[in-house]
Amino acid sequence: MTRHYDHEEVQEFWQYVWDRDDVYALPEDAEDPTYVLGMFPYTSGDVHMGHVRNYAITDAYARYRRMRGDDVLHPMGWDAFGLPAENAALERYTDPESWTQVCISRMREQLEELGFGYDWSREITTCEPDYYRWNQWLFTRFYENDLVEYEAAMVNWCPDCETVLADAQVETDGDSRRCWRCETSVQRRELDQWFFTITDYAEELYAGLDDLESWPDGVCEIQRNWIGRQEGAEVTFSTPAGDVEVFTTRPETVYGATFLALSPSHDLVEELADGEDDLAVAVDDLREGQPGEAGYDGVDTGVRATHPLTDEKLPVYVAPYVLEDVGTGAVMGVPAHNERDHAFAREQGLPIEAVIEPDDGEMSCPEEPYTGEGTLRESDDYDGLESAVAADRLCEEVDAIEPATTYRLRDWLISRQRYWGTPIPIVHCEACGHVPVPDDQLPVELPEFVHTTGNPLAAQESFVETTCPDCGGPAERETDTMDTFVDSSWYFLRYLSPDLAEAPFDAEVAEETLPVDVYVGGEEHATLHLLYVRFFTKALADLGLLEVREPIERLVSQGTVLYDGEKMSASKGNVVAPQEYGAETTRLFVLSAAHPEQDFEWTANDVRGVYDLQQTLYGMVAEFVEGPLGRDERTRRDEHLEREIDRTIAAVETEYDRFRFHRAITEIQELARLLRRYREYGRPHDDVYRRGLLTVAAVLSPAAPHLAEELWNRLGGDGLVVQADWPEPTGDVSTYRLERRLVERTREDVRDIVGVADIDDPERIELVVAPAWQHRVHELVREADADAAAVVERVRGDDAIDREAEAAAYAADLAERATVDPVLSCERELSVLERAGWLLEDEFDATVTVRKATEDDALSAKASPGKPAIHIGNETGHDM
Repeated sequence: MTRHYDHEEVQEFWQYVWDRDDVYALPEDAEDPTYVLGMFPYTSGDVHMGHVRNYAITDAYARYRRMRGDDVLHPMGWDAFGLPAENAALERYTDPESWTQVCISRMREQLEELGFGYDWSREITTCEPDYYRWNQWLFTRFYENDLVEYEAAMVNWCPDCETVLADAQVETDGDSRRCWRCETSVQRRELDQWFFTITDYAEELYAGLDDLESWPDGVCEIQRNWIGRQEGAEVTFSTPAGDVEVFTTRPETVYGATFLALSPSHDLVEELADGEDDLAVAVDDLREGQPGEAGYDGVDTGVRATHPLTDEKLPVYVAPYVLEDVGTGAVMGVPAHNERDHAFAREQGLPIEAVIEPDDGEMSCPEEPYTGEGTLRESDDYDGLESAVAADRLCEEVDAIEPATTYRLRDWLISRQRYWGTPIPIVHCEACGHVPVPDDQLPVELPEFVHTTGNPLAAQESFVETTCPDCGGPAERETDTMDTFVDSSWYFLRYLSPDLAEAPFDAEVAEETLPVDVYVGGEEHATLHLLYVRFFTKALADLGLLEVREPIERLVSQGTVLYDGEKMSASKGNVVAPQEYGAETTRLFVLSAAHPEQDFEWTANDVRGVYDLQQTLYGMVAEFVEGPLGRDERTRRDEHLEREIDRTIAAVETEYDRFRFHRAITEIQELARLLRRYREYGRPHDDVYRRGLLTVAAVLSPAAPHLAEELWNRLGGDGLVVQADWPEPTGDVSTYRLERRLVERTREDVRDIVGVADIDDPERIELVVAPAWQHRVHELVREADADAAAVVERVRGDDAIDREAEAAAYAADLAERATVDPVLSCERELSVLERAGWLLEDEFDATVTVRKATEDDALSAKASPGKPAIHIGNETGHDM
């Protein structure tokens, strides 16, 4: 029998067996299954290492939960719509659908080759009409319940992609605003667009983050910042053209306002510019710049606003530093106490009036603004009040100042002027207005693709021209398609009932299955995808379609795979193809390299390490099954191995539960090394050794299923390891960490003594365990929650301690320590060291003895609980 692991042959065979036995299908009678989900991939054409890392994590956890007795739902599908596919089709003179289907076929084959355990019967593809039909159905339900708006708005326009972008799809870096797809500079345009009113849920989306205890703090913070909740006040200023409401987080600074500044898109600006050509031209020039860009240009509208407390007349400016989507799109300029207002005032030559005095009394205005809190001055009746007190009183006493909460979050712009997306199911009728397409006429299917510039749907008369569902008159179809993030905002629900023809998902199944137990994906989706998923779930709950309001219980944000310090990217030429090293090696490496949320470097040496582990394990099993190796009688060495097997089961279980796959694999490697050492030390006990090998196969199977299945089969394990139960320890594992720490620390202490004392060829190693009374005192001190005197009294009164004076002194010493670590009992410590003695014998080729401490013994006096006394000697008389 060969002792070389042929991964290609093994992978192909076991994938065939798993597929034949349909081992990953969720049982029809499953109740409350564990839902494990990786963010489905965009159909780019190739599975890259980022995909592999994501799906290796979900696959390992799904396999582990099956072994723990759970019914597991672990599906896969395709995020198949989107502009990249349309552009790729244009480049290849084909159509997006054909290109997408080719990509899906290739990616599915790659995922199958990697052995990921998906229930492929639940596969979904978002570009298929039987999926996007339900996008349209859900849009209609949202429309009927006032969650959809159609309005003219200043939008982000990518001239290269020829489509609008939602705010979250614009990447900002200082003054630069670029398209998230192609990095083209984003422009501003006014267009009629469709929006989902996600702002209706701003407060719930914000507050709900506090309850997402199993989400990464970083993702929650990103969402908090994106929602941008701010508490403050709205202050109303009157002007001849109408009232202007400004939002401020610091109403106590109102007496320091010296101007108003409006966003170029503010409604009042539109009104003032209408008929005023010079103003209109100046405003248009401001709009051509990037919102919020550096520099503080502005246009004086000539209008004056009346201050609500002083009746002063303040100039009203149009200023691009004021953002239309922050607050009300208008600010009261308080240059003495706001950095941006200060910069604008200096640029425009406006007054700077300080009204907050810092506690130290040092004011730098007008040179620098003071933005902290302090005491009011130059504020009439409010002089002398602290900032917070003044803010509260102003809100209570001044009619023009009202407490208010604002959000940075803006409604979700879903209109896209592209072909490869879900057609928005609206008909425009001159008589009836916007009319939803009736449900029985869904889906509105995409017509045949036509190569054109601009919006391909708008160029097809046969698609555009239709009749009104209400009046039967001539009408035009909406030619915008939906943002592809609509597809991914509810896809996890379609997996529950992918073939259901009457509804997008089965509500009863959803109630039983949701929330998703574990969701794995990149942190870069915190605002685009994950925020939209949360919004959709809450909206569906309000529509009576769901019970849950948060879709995901636990979120794991996987880190990036790096090569030479940079993220793997085809454009950088540093991509490692997943199939280059074989499925098992690739999967094992990406799981063992780092915590799932950390970035890690792909290195050939480290990859070689996991490859060698596979060969070692396979060789050990192959050698064992060739014929009996061992003996029937059990020894202390066998007992130690049995305990280490138990400890490994417990440790790996803990690490899998915590998603620390890298530590789980380290534990498995340690057991493998111990098994090899056990085998090389002397004749093994066949039953003990076989149990160790079977345990390695079982606990390794979530991470390396092909190898584990092959090892399990050769060892004669029952059935398939992928369907096996998680191994059970044969003994108590509650103290396994203490046992392991005792053994490892003792071995380290022996090595240190040998090294420091320069003992050549040690022949005798004696370990002395501290007496039982010390262990008892140690236990009492750890249990006590009192001062040292009380602890000593408790020790004096303990019947199990017969050396009162020594015990009291020992207790007093322990009680003074900052921490007292837990230790094993005297008998357990003695037993553990006796069982592990062979490790020292093997390492130093020395005789090892383990005994309890005795009275009037100098060596015994050096022992303490958890740290045995050590004596090392050799024939030259060199003793330590």
